[in-house]
This record gives sequence, C-alpha cells and structure tokens, in this order.
Amino acid sequence: MSAVFYTVPLATGKIMSGNRLYLTGLMWSPGIAAILTCWLHRIPMEFLGWRWGEWRWQWRSWLLPFGYAAVAYGIVWLSGLGAFGNREFVDALPQTLGWSTGSSAGDVLVFLVLTGTVGMVQSMSRALGEEIGWRGFLAPALTGRIGYTKASLIVGLIWGAWHIPGLVFADYNGGTPPWFAISCFMTMVVASSFIMSWFRLRSGSLWTAAVMHASHNLFIQAFFTPITASTGEMTPYAIDEFGFVLPLVMVALAFWFWRRRDEAMRAAN
Repeated sequence: MSAVFYTVPLATGKIMSGNRLYLTGLMWSPGIAAILTCWLHRIPMEFLGWRWGEWRWQWRSWLLPFGYAAVAYGIVWLSGLGAFGNREFVDALPQTLGWSTGSSAGDVLVFLVLTGTVGMVQSMSRALGEEIGWRGFLAPALTGRIGYTKASLIVGLIWGAWHIPGLVFADYNGGTPPWFAISCFMTMVVASSFIMSWFRLRSGSLWTAAVMHASHNLFIQAFFTPITASTGEMTPYAIDEFGFVLPLVMVALAFWFWRRRDEAMRAAN
C-alpha cells in the first residue's frame, strides 16, 4: 500500500506532491494494513486501543514534544549552531496569519498557540493513520511476544526504514548527506519508539501515540525548525529531525522511559 502512495512523490522528488494527498494516503497505509490484518485474522478491533483513556496521558503526550524540542533547540541557539528568530520566517507571519499583533514577538506567540491547538486537528488526521499501525497494532503485538525493549527497538527500526525512500529519493531531508540524515533520523525514530510504546502500554490507548506523533510533527516541522536561522555550514547538521541535537536529547529521554518499563508492562497486563 505504501508503495502505491510513494510513487508520485518519489517520481517528482517532492514528498508534498498532490497537495499532500499522496502523503495522507502514505501515512494511512500502516493503519489500514493493521485494520485489514485484524479483520483477516479475526483479531478484535478493540486490540488496537481505540479507547481514549485517562486525560493525563493525552496531555503529557501533547506537551512532551514541545518540551524536548525546546531543550534541543535551546542547545542549538545557546551554542551558536543556529540562531533564534529567522527573519524571513518571522516577517512572513502576518501574511501567514492573515493579520498582525503589531509586534514580531506577538505574531510568533499567536502562531505558536494556533499551531499547537488548531493545527493539531490537521496533523492528527495524518498521524492517526500511522499510529493505528505502529502503536495500535504492531507495538502491543510484539511486546506481548518479545517484551518491551526488543519490541520498541524492532518497531522503531521498521518505522524508520519506512521513511527512508522519502528521505533518500525525495525532499524529506534537511539538506545534509544521506548517510548523515539517515543516521540522525533513525536514531530519533528508534528513541521515539521507546517513548510512544511506553505511553501506549501505560495508557492502553493508541491516542497517546497519535497525539505525540502529531505534536512532534507540528512543533518541530512548523515552528522550531523554521524559526531557527542559519549561523553557518553546521546549522543543517544540528537542527531538525536530520541533525544530531534532537536525536541526542530524545535518546536521553527514551532511556528515562526505558528505566520505567516495568510500570508500563504492569499496566498493559
């Protein structure tokens, strides 16, 4: 299914081809595959974790990406690897918003609030498709067989590999050499897998993973990366999902969740 929706983006070299219609189909391929798997093997659809669960897990899943992105980009800005306040991005905000507060700081704040709230609706519509597959079905199915650690690692590797065609053959990358971008991206995705699997098992809800996935995409791709100005040749190697700073922060965070794996496993059982 993914191969079908990858065809045009890979042929054009643009992951957003077709006004993101192909991207939407691509991101829903894991979810539809999971639903078909349940249907073909007569697995109850409840296994996918449709229930919303306790609100505290959803709030934490939403806030966590903003927190680790703020830490990562704070390191970038303070170290001089990048600079806060990309003028091109900030100056375009009044046109983006359709109005202005009268100050750059006010425009940035309004954009950030709208991105993290209203923007979640659109982002969730795509992230949910992936997460029905990765954390709705695959993570709990593997965890039940081989445990949290191995399952999180395997799901992360599969999830990351699924992105590689777009990274290598289209423009889903940060402009760094493919070997570097893939190394950083895979590290980040595997670390994310440990965190999102923990939330899925602890809460019993796939919605935690969908919320975190949508929040991650929004805050990093729509805010933190665009608002970071280049300070030299090293900036692309430091920022975004294809630079080295964010993956390092997420590995540290994943280790913290891994140490609490027994808590998630007890809740899942």
